[in-house]
Amino acid sequence: MSEHSVTVTWRRTSPSFDYEVYNRDHVWSFDSGIQVRASAAPAYHGDLDCVDPEEAYVAALSGCHMLTFLAIASRKRLTVDAYEDHATGFLEKSANGKLAVTRVVLRPRIRFGGSTTHSRDELARLHEQAHQGCIIANSVLTTVTVEPVG
Repeated sequence: MSEHSVTVTWRRTSPSFDYEVYNRDHVWSFDSGIQVRASAAPAYHGDLDCVDPEEAYVAALSGCHMLTFLAIASRKRLTVDAYEDHATGFLEKSANGKLAVTRVVLRPRIRFGGSTTHSRDELARLHEQAHQGCIIANSVLTTVTVEPVG
């Protein structure tokens, strides 16, 4: 139905290509013209001031869940004024002993407009629908848990 292209560019800037010293910084260029400075996670000799792939993965899951939630709420004529998620991904050994982001916990806090309140059960149903409809969540093996806040 659609294609999504990203160009990832890396050039060696270190004097040697030894594991401990070669540079990990690179650039993600998106078709919109936006460029993101990226690197390995600091634990893997990356730059703390750059986005690392694991963070981007968690952000993609969180962002997709949010966008799907907003679409569902809008179609149900529920006005959302604010949405904030403090998501956490866990890098662990998978069942086959390999490192993987095995689980991601989303902690969305939603503020609805107007005087309407929504029960925990109603919110849980909306989040379950969002999770089932999220393209990224449907594309991965990672266990994604939604823990609504507030």
